[in-house]
This record gives sequence, C-alpha cells and structure tokens, in this order.
Amino acid sequence: MFYSIRHITRFRYAAPVHESVMEIRMQPRSEGPQALRSFQINTNPRAQLYAYTDHFGNAVYHFNVLRAHEELRIESQAVVEITRQQVLPEAADILEWERYNGYNLNHDHFDLLEQSKFTQPSAALTAFIREKGLEKPDGDPLTALKHLNATINEAFDYESGVTEVHSPIDHALSEKRGVCQDFSHIMIAIARGWGVPSRYVSGYLYHRPHSKDRSGADATHAWLECYLPSLGWVGFDPTNNVVTGERHIRAAVGRDYADVPPTRGTYKGPNEHELAIAVSVEPTQAPVRHEDFLRVARPMSSPTPTPSMPERLYHQQQQQQQ
Repeated sequence: MFYSIRHITRFRYAAPVHESVMEIRMQPRSEGPQALRSFQINTNPRAQLYAYTDHFGNAVYHFNVLRAHEELRIESQAVVEITRQQVLPEAADILEWERYNGYNLNHDHFDLLEQSKFTQPSAALTAFIREKGLEKPDGDPLTALKHLNATINEAFDYESGVTEVHSPIDHALSEKRGVCQDFSHIMIAIARGWGVPSRYVSGYLYHRPHSKDRSGADATHAWLECYLPSLGWVGFDPTNNVVTGERHIRAAVGRDYADVPPTRGTYKGPNEHELAIAVSVEPTQAPVRHEDFLRVARPMSSPTPTPSMPERLYHQQQQQQQ
C-alpha cells in the first residue's frame, strides 16, 4: 500500500518577527514494513534547510529566517510504502515477563523504562490504576497490553481543546477527556511501571471512508510502541483501540511528545501568534522510478561483436607465449 502525505503548518504573527529558528520532524521513518519513497519540504519565506539524525534515528530538519516576516509556512510532502506486517499471536508466551532482563534488553530499552517529562507518576495516575485494576498482571504481557489499550480507550472521551500539547497527564485523568497524545502518555506511564520498555510515536493515520476512528483525519496522530523480547516493537493505538497496522505511518519516535514535536522553534517578536495545521493522507499509486521517465531518443545500432575482456586477456597471453 502506498500513501501520499501532505502536512502544512502555518504561523501568523501579530506584527513582523525576525530570526525565526525552527526544527522539523515530519519525515516518515524508513524501517521494517515502512519504506519512504519520496520526501520534500518547502518553506515560505524560503530558507536553506539543514538536516541531521537524532539519537532516536529520527530525521530532523532545521532552518532559520533572519529577515522580517509576518507569516511562516512549512509544507512537507511524502510518499510512503507500507508492506504486509507480522501477524501477532493472540497471546505471548507466559514466560515473556522473565525475558525482560539484561540479556534481552540493551541501553536503549532501559532508557525507555524511565518515566519522562509527560509520563510522570502521580496520585491521579495511581488512583486510575487502582480503579481499573491495572496493577502489573500475572498473565502474558501482550494480553495485558491489549487489555490496557482497550481500558484507556473506554475510560476517556476523545475531545480536542480540553488539553494542550504541554499538558501533564493529570489534566486528562481528571477531565476523563483528551486526545491521542494524552492517551498515549497515560498508557506509556503504566506500561513502563510494569517494566515494559515503551516509546511514543508521532505520525499519521489513514482514515478509511466511513471509519469509526475517533482521531481527526486532518491532523497528525500519536500512539505508542511496547517492546516484547520475543516479538520486537508492537504498536498500540489507545485512541482507536487497535494494534497498529498498515494505516499507521510512523514519522518519529521518542520517550514522549517532548522528543518528537513536528515543529519546534523560537523567534524574536511579539508573543501573540496564530497556528494553523492541515494534514491529508491518501492512498496513491506506486511512485514512478527515475528510469521510467527515460525515453530512448536515438537507439544504438547493433555493434559488431567483440571479445570479452577475459577472452582478450587470454589471447594476449597466448600470443606472448608463442
């Protein structure tokens, strides 16, 4: 399956600003069943783009605009191919909990066991865990994570505007409402408390026509991935109560949202500004390869057969020996 992704971010300012510095994490990752086929970023005002790869393996672009401007527009376009993913078993081995040890985990996994900025334990989180019976279960971790995914989906209403991107999980816990970012942070905090390495995923979701997805089709999406030693990273989407599949397109991974915002920057100017975002994800045809554009304008005439290089060397050696 091929998807075409268009992501536009527009900042408007109350008065001219200058020295805008911006980081962008919008490029879909290319790994496992997901392959990036094309990607480009355009900015207005135009700016020179620079890029690096962060320690999570995310592609990060950055630029600055020094001249005065009242609007900054960033548009990214990508084509991604998603191939068939592994079929998960109904449950994991009952011994899977015992595999969370130094033999099966490395330093990257241990880093994702520590609670981070948006997954801090709190009295509200402890109360929620107790209320829903989410203390570390005795069964296998895959079944437990599926149950946790469903429990969070049922416990919270999806409603934008209730929380902000920098809201702690206590806000959603108290309101019993929130968005995909909040649900993912809550599930990460609980899974890490169980001893399961978990990471936040920022990306996109393709919404089928007439789908029952709770998340918006015109926005980015967020979910999480949990590490099971015998299965690898497994994605869970508590917003829609599904295990991630070919509709989920991964852009960046990190400990939580603080590591992977699509845009992050600063500027010199007034505080008041307006942010507008538009996202579209649509199925598309396989991208045309560069070779497919080529048309032979002047074909070569059939050349006279000549000896191959090994044959020429052989004949030269024979002549030298005579």
